[in-house]
Amino acid sequence: MNKLALSDEILMTIEKPARYIGNETNMVVKDTNAVDIRFCMCFPDVYEIGMSHLGIQILYDMFNRREDTYCERVYSPWPDLDKILRERKLPLFALESQEPIKDFDFLGITLQYEMCYTNVLQILDLSGIPLLAKDRTEEDPFVLGGGPCVYNPEPLADFFDFFYIGEGETVYNQLLDIYQEHKKKGGSRKEYLEQIAEIEGIYVPSFYEVTYKEDGTIESFTKNNAHAREKIKKQVEMNLENTYYPKKPLVPYIRATQDRVVLEIQRGCIRGCRFCQAGMVYRPVRERSMDFLKEYAVEMLRATGHEEISLSSLSSSDFSGLQELVYFLIEECNRQKVNISLPSLRIDAFALDVMNKVQDVRKSSLTFAPEAGTQRLRNVINKGLTEENILSGAMEAFNGGWNKVKLYFMLGLPTETEEDVEGIAVLSDQIAREYYTIPKDQRNGKVSITASTSFFVPKPFTPFQWSRMDTAEEYLNKQHFLRSKFNEQLNKKSIKYNWHEAELSVLEGVFARGDRRTAKALLAAYQEGCLFDSWTEFFSNEKWEKAFADTGIDIGFYTSREREEEEILPWDFIDAGVSKAFLIREYKNAREEKVTPNCKMACSHCGAMEFGGGICYIQRQEVTTL
Repeated sequence: MNKLALSDEILMTIEKPARYIGNETNMVVKDTNAVDIRFCMCFPDVYEIGMSHLGIQILYDMFNRREDTYCERVYSPWPDLDKILRERKLPLFALESQEPIKDFDFLGITLQYEMCYTNVLQILDLSGIPLLAKDRTEEDPFVLGGGPCVYNPEPLADFFDFFYIGEGETVYNQLLDIYQEHKKKGGSRKEYLEQIAEIEGIYVPSFYEVTYKEDGTIESFTKNNAHAREKIKKQVEMNLENTYYPKKPLVPYIRATQDRVVLEIQRGCIRGCRFCQAGMVYRPVRERSMDFLKEYAVEMLRATGHEEISLSSLSSSDFSGLQELVYFLIEECNRQKVNISLPSLRIDAFALDVMNKVQDVRKSSLTFAPEAGTQRLRNVINKGLTEENILSGAMEAFNGGWNKVKLYFMLGLPTETEEDVEGIAVLSDQIAREYYTIPKDQRNGKVSITASTSFFVPKPFTPFQWSRMDTAEEYLNKQHFLRSKFNEQLNKKSIKYNWHEAELSVLEGVFARGDRRTAKALLAAYQEGCLFDSWTEFFSNEKWEKAFADTGIDIGFYTSREREEEEILPWDFIDAGVSKAFLIREYKNAREEKVTPNCKMACSHCGAMEFGGGICYIQRQEVTTL
């Protein structure tokens, strides 16, 4: 293999050359001639974002513990380098060895967000790998996908050889062991895919065929290869004690989006918010032990020199050992002059006590995510947060010295009315009014409320997977209406309103629930020049509209159409652990405005108990043994 290190001449002409030179702290170096398997891990976005992704850090550490495997990395080249690589016909290369991606055995792509899909095609294109899986030869790497978006891999099915559905620690080693034997025997590409198609969690799209009805919905989804499974079951790592986790994470030379040590304290969530895909597909809830967390926190801080540590979880407040861990970290971090970041905390006396210890009250703001403006709609989405919770939490914070609050809401939620939209402005004003009940001489200046709205996008394996989604026009009308309501509030000068782009959300909606036919529009958009779509400065709705028009793909069919419960959905072949019966039951509860208790309060029989662990399983075992 030839090294392709960028010349000084090129490095001098591009923004942030450190994105491409490798050699970061804790980077793994191996003799490429002494390994059997070359695996390139890809995050299809700019380096600063990809370097903040915990999943890649875990897999990078896991793969490189194998003596026979060298795992390297690649990220999407920024448009300045993209242009140079194309003009000079230079192939895309890995950071560690600076060798072409095309010469690797595997290219593993993390699919974190639908708006990175054109970047996936950029990576393949610049690497010289045929975009369509059917066009690849024995000389090309196997292209595989993992991450949250694989819970509907169909819009990308034409471009990937296979997908890994679930958590990475479970069967990757099996995949690599099989490949090593396959390589020794000189087996064909198809033979390897047939072998791994028999493994739980592996989906090979070419081994399945889809037919459609006249109305455009799916008529059948059937396998065309005897080695393929009828149902692909997600993989879950139930033992978080003896699994892989990096003690020496990679440390970039330039500031990453999350420039800190990340300590994952648990997986899964007990809350059951009906809009949240992560809360459904990462079930059951599994906690890491206190000994593990304390050991790894100390080791990672020592190995990285980071000045901040963050606790990673979908809902940190639900972690049973949170107080013990946080107070340990406060003591440890004070010694090392390290900051602590505590996302996903409910605002209560404990949280405020901790934040008083770890944050500068004058500079920080507190975050609440009511998601909806009225209690009725919060019940619909099963948020489990009352107006009293929100106002009392805000008041506790104000009495503790805070005067900045960030509020996150969604527009376009199922059953939403004008009253619900107006409720966002009213609730924001109510929080400001709470602040001004404090005597003037005891206030910390003026209150500052920042209310942000995103647009609701229905996701697979949530109770709202059947819901229609608002059109861009409907979203914008609601946005304008809400802005007018903010201007009517008593404390309007204390409230700032931010909003997201409607067109981008609609596009996300297409690929979140799209089928294989949407691949044509994706490819056409990439050929039109679409890239880095999640970046406002690069997003071009005009190019996307042209791509859909040219390929005859109807956006409304995938977004603003209510699905029937009997309809075959593009992702129905996946067993994500939550049953369809449970999701339908929750969808009906939403329409009836019924709240479902969280997993600690009562088991809702979602189906995740089949994995033999987690809160529901443990509670059931305890009841059985009484």
